[in-house]
Amino acid sequence: MEKVTIKTEFIKLGQVIKLASLVGQGSDVKILIAEGLVKVNGEVATQRGKKIYPGDVVEVEDMGSVMVEGI
Repeated sequence: MEKVTIKTEFIKLGQVIKLASLVGQGSDVKILIAEGLVKVNGEVATQRGKKIYPGDVVEVEDMGSVMVEGI
């Protein structure tokens, strides 16, 4: 599982997926979410602007998962 460290209180879902290099472009995130391939803490995510906090796990089907950590 890859880890992404943030310096803020939260980060948006689309940003986490891009920072983890699971996709090349933001438009790809939109497609993955629309197809139901993205989960946050085991639940399907429907908004790319969803706030993700330290301790949350983002999973993209067949691409990997990311744990968000705070400083």
